[in-house]
Amino acid sequence: MSGPAIRFRFVSVCAVTALAAVLAAGCGGKDDDEDKPKSARAKGAATEGAAAPAAPAASAAGPAAGATGSASITGRIVFEGAVPAAEKFKMSADAFCAKQHPGDVAKEDVVIGPDKGLANVFVYVKSGITGTYPPPAAAAVIDQRGCTYHPHVFGMVAGQSLDILNSDDTLHNIHSLPEKNESFNLGMPVKGMKYTKKFDKPEVMIRIKCDVHGWMSAYCGVVAHPFFAVTAADGTYAIKNLPAGTYTIEAWHEKFGTQTQQVTVGATESKPVAFTFKAGA
Repeated sequence: MSGPAIRFRFVSVCAVTALAAVLAAGCGGKDDDEDKPKSARAKGAATEGAAAPAAPAASAAGPAAGATGSASITGRIVFEGAVPAAEKFKMSADAFCAKQHPGDVAKEDVVIGPDKGLANVFVYVKSGITGTYPPPAAAAVIDQRGCTYHPHVFGMVAGQSLDILNSDDTLHNIHSLPEKNESFNLGMPVKGMKYTKKFDKPEVMIRIKCDVHGWMSAYCGVVAHPFFAVTAADGTYAIKNLPAGTYTIEAWHEKFGTQTQQVTVGATESKPVAFTFKAGA
């Protein structure tokens, strides 16, 4: 072979060899993924640069502890039989009180409307609630006004603050008589005074009285959750925001005792639960 031909062949071989080296350097050599199965390579390509997988959804086995819902229990509580005559008293022992109520004053222990609706009945979920419920930030309030307690019957969550007010320009003394909670006995001689107390344990019911004015009394129902109500003047009540479930409902009246019923309520459902009280029952 002649000289020029040999030189041409040598240059061609060198060029091919150099090009192969450049291609190998640019590609980084053999891709490690080639040693992986196709399924593994596809999975890697799909997840590269993607967001982390979402956390598993919460179990739908039941309501979370301390949960509320959209179910409700409503009803009306009535008195059956001849309506007893209201007991009355005078406030003449205190000039300020007598001025607020010049005549006889009916006691609040039995308040029955024209249609036999029974007021001041404390209605609450006695059992069936699960979980714990923190007390509301807002305080419950009881006011000494016109020488009577307002409200006469009320409820609160255990651990919730109770604001005690004196709106009267006379001496009052508020004295709680619990069996499970710590008692308090507070003199309140000045109009505008305020104390704040708490009942830390569930207790149905706690009597409250005034040692200065013997006719003054009130009752507080302390429960571990917010599912309670007090009947209005027509005997109606509503317990709202319940989770779905089966519950025992208790109705308490200071003269006529207690009654219970069981009810099952579904999510978003409203169930009626009525009670009838009788004298001496």
